[in-house]
Amino acid sequence: MLIKLKRLSRLFLIAFPFVFIAAEINLFWLFGYSPTLKDLREPPISIASEIYSADSVLIGKFYRENRVPVSFEEIPQNVINALIATEDIRFYKHFGVDLFSVAGSMFSTISGDKRGGSTITQQLAKNLYETRRVKSQGLFQKIPIINPILFKCKEWISAIKLETMYSKNEILTLYFNTVSFGNSSFGIKVATNTYFSKQVLDLTNEEAALLVGLLKATSTYNPIKNPEVSVERRNVVLGQMIKYNFLDSISYEKAIKTKLKLKPDTVLDKEEKDSYIRMAVRNLIKKWADDNYVDIYSDGLKIYTTIDSRLQKHAEKAVESHMAVLQNRFYSHWGDKNPWTDDKGIEIPDFIWNQAKKLNIYKHLSSVYNGNEDSIRAKLSIPKKMTVFSWKGDSKVNFSTLDSLAYYAKLLHTGFISLKPNTGEIKVWVGGINANYFKYDHVIQSKRQAGSTFKPFVYAAAIEAGWSPCDKLVDRPVTIRYSDNGTTQTWSPKNSDWVFTGYNMSLRWAMGKSCNSVTAQLTEQVGWDKVAQFANRIGIESKLDAVPSIGLGSSDVTLHEMVASYGVFLNEGSKTSPILVQKIADNSGRILITYEPKSEKVLDYETSWLMLHMFKGGIQEPGGTSQALWGYDLWRNGNEIGGKTGTTTNCSDGWYIGITKDLVTGVWVGAQDPSVHFRTNDLGEGSKTALPMFGKYIESVYKDPKTGIKYGKLPDPNVPILKKYNCTSFRPKTDTLITDSIEITDITTINF
Repeated sequence: MLIKLKRLSRLFLIAFPFVFIAAEINLFWLFGYSPTLKDLREPPISIASEIYSADSVLIGKFYRENRVPVSFEEIPQNVINALIATEDIRFYKHFGVDLFSVAGSMFSTISGDKRGGSTITQQLAKNLYETRRVKSQGLFQKIPIINPILFKCKEWISAIKLETMYSKNEILTLYFNTVSFGNSSFGIKVATNTYFSKQVLDLTNEEAALLVGLLKATSTYNPIKNPEVSVERRNVVLGQMIKYNFLDSISYEKAIKTKLKLKPDTVLDKEEKDSYIRMAVRNLIKKWADDNYVDIYSDGLKIYTTIDSRLQKHAEKAVESHMAVLQNRFYSHWGDKNPWTDDKGIEIPDFIWNQAKKLNIYKHLSSVYNGNEDSIRAKLSIPKKMTVFSWKGDSKVNFSTLDSLAYYAKLLHTGFISLKPNTGEIKVWVGGINANYFKYDHVIQSKRQAGSTFKPFVYAAAIEAGWSPCDKLVDRPVTIRYSDNGTTQTWSPKNSDWVFTGYNMSLRWAMGKSCNSVTAQLTEQVGWDKVAQFANRIGIESKLDAVPSIGLGSSDVTLHEMVASYGVFLNEGSKTSPILVQKIADNSGRILITYEPKSEKVLDYETSWLMLHMFKGGIQEPGGTSQALWGYDLWRNGNEIGGKTGTTTNCSDGWYIGITKDLVTGVWVGAQDPSVHFRTNDLGEGSKTALPMFGKYIESVYKDPKTGIKYGKLPDPNVPILKKYNCTSFRPKTDTLITDSIEITDITTINF
């Protein structure tokens, strides 16, 4: 055995210099790629980009390898000691390759006890330059015996190069910033946050040993999944530390007896799932990143948003608490019946089957079974284990594909956004009920009929055209005749309660009570094309159908643009484009781009202020649809709130947009498919579905002094208001209802 070892050693000493040189120059392309000097000067470290709120709270990340670099000064000595004691005790004595370890490794391999001899510097080279991957391989990769020798040789070459360019401390810093600690944690800083939610400098001896112990096998020694094995490995590292005098006996005994105490970081947990803010930011900056060759997943950007983490927390809590209750109410409302119905309340046949036909799996099975629907249906009806969303947490069920489609079709969804109109800053963004399960964002992607939340655009257009809040129209049946492609059509809108009171209603009362018949008459007077133009001017970007029903919200719009448009009224007639991102900096703090909101005067001051007065009618006028807000603790110190509810046909959509002196906040509620809905207004209208979330949110915001949002009146006018607005609503003494209909054509005028 000894003679054999001597012969191998001589052969190695003779061949090594030649192999070394050949590998370095990649002779005849046989040896593959080796790191260049440029590679060494600019180590290819992938750094996570971080998303921050306006109040400097980390709210998300983009990464392929979740990594945040630290300096050498930020790495505590006990972590360095643990690494050196376990991985490379002669680190400060060798030149990148430890010949003693190499010899020992060769001897142990020959003896049948395979052990590694890689130094910390070699491990760094392998991590940084992927010396074992395809890019590094040459033609010799096909030779089983030579290939591993060449890999090791290139690691030695790269390690020696690193030692000539960097100090030992710099090598340690690079190592701790690049190595994986499992659970998508790259680098010592992220690993410390992941497992202990603390700063690196605060790591105890046992925590340092646990992290270093992970490096041998991150899956095997994962402390979250395999805590007992992880502690055993931790104690091995502690044993190495006392063996090499990095720990005294007292510290060792204390550390080895300490129980595993993990405190996973909550921000990281959220990021590993997803968030609507993160997705919205990604979509917003994607073009800029592509145009400027920036990789948001590896370039270590600092992305500063306008989100207020305190307001966001209150909004998320309001959504979670109310939507859970609302979902249970929806289940109870329908019982064993299916909630997908047509306009007449009749269940839509094959509703789930038609949903299944939209799936990729259906297309695949259709090709497999030659379009045989019986076979496809049978396959999609086979139950299997799956995890589904529920308000009680992830739920493990045995569902078939068709079962899961039916389950998810019955779920209610929401969108929630809060905007500061004068700056355009978006302070809250909740795109749905759970970003991990539902990627579709109901703030900016979803377009739904706006219902009565569109009515203020009719009244604002009328005021701009010369009407005043005190002008009156009669609440009575209306039939509007209009021409559609040369054909005469009629439209007879009904009030939400199917009652026409006959009251001579002021515009403020009519908007506050959300009277359809008055709104339809006013739309006719202003001109439905003028209403469409007005809405587009102040911020609605979606295509609007200029038809008689436009004032009742018959066109599809996004919650984002509705809230932005309402912001014009609070912002004294100026349209300020909403912004979610303020600026983006590189990893060194250099500002790469700043986002400035664009502001444009689109409405005169008097009209915008009169609309704020009109919005208060929902609270103050008889039958105002916002009066459910009286049930919340919102009315201290003369506080004022304006707002508008919205409900679409069959209660498919519930809306509420509320206005305070600081914010415009919009809420939408509905199922993914409009055919799924409540059957009655007393459960499904916006005042029951969307308004409570606004009420809970703004109530908690007012009660939290950290938000800086205080009670207060909506702005008083700062210029003379020439139009009459202090009008008293008149309610007739008789309860006699008007049943006689009036007929309006597009050339009919009504005196007021």
